[in-house]
Amino acid sequence: MKKEKLIVFSAPSGSGKTTIVRDLLGKKDLNLEFSISAASREPRGEEVNGKDYYFMSTEEFKKHIKNEDFLEWEEVYRDNFYGTLKSEIERIWALGKNVIFDIDVAGGLRIKHKFPEETLAVFVKPPSIDELKIRLKKRSTESDDKINMRIAKASVELATAPQFDKIIKNHNLDIAKEEAYQLVKAFVKD
Repeated sequence: MKKEKLIVFSAPSGSGKTTIVRDLLGKKDLNLEFSISAASREPRGEEVNGKDYYFMSTEEFKKHIKNEDFLEWEEVYRDNFYGTLKSEIERIWALGKNVIFDIDVAGGLRIKHKFPEETLAVFVKPPSIDELKIRLKKRSTESDDKINMRIAKASVELATAPQFDKIIKNHNLDIAKEEAYQLVKAFVKD
């Protein structure tokens, strides 16, 4: 099977990476297909199983770990797992498409490590921690405790930014989207 390109977007929650990834998916010239992550949590808001995530129980997720079904996985919070199924990448490559990921920092770096030549790893940096907190509160999808956990984790994640191939500073979403498009376009045309 021919290996297409892997494009990883990672960032702290609320940085704008999901918005940027959705914009890139609309650019037909990039030949992208979204890698749907597995998650051991309940859907939030309008999320749909098989479109936004493959939702599964913690027990089911742990069974997949034991069977080595994941390219990468992470216990993001206690009993809250996220990961990329190997079968998902195989599905997208079989379509002859480039894989785009919207995943956490640790998972993004693991993919870059496993496929160093095929992967472009991009870190989306928020303007500030304060702005991140404002964005997370505006979502109105999580409790204050969850938001505070995400903010604490963001400080650690920001320190990993230099390990990525490129850093996009999301001070202005339109500029960040264009920068992401140009980066990915240059990488997939290689």
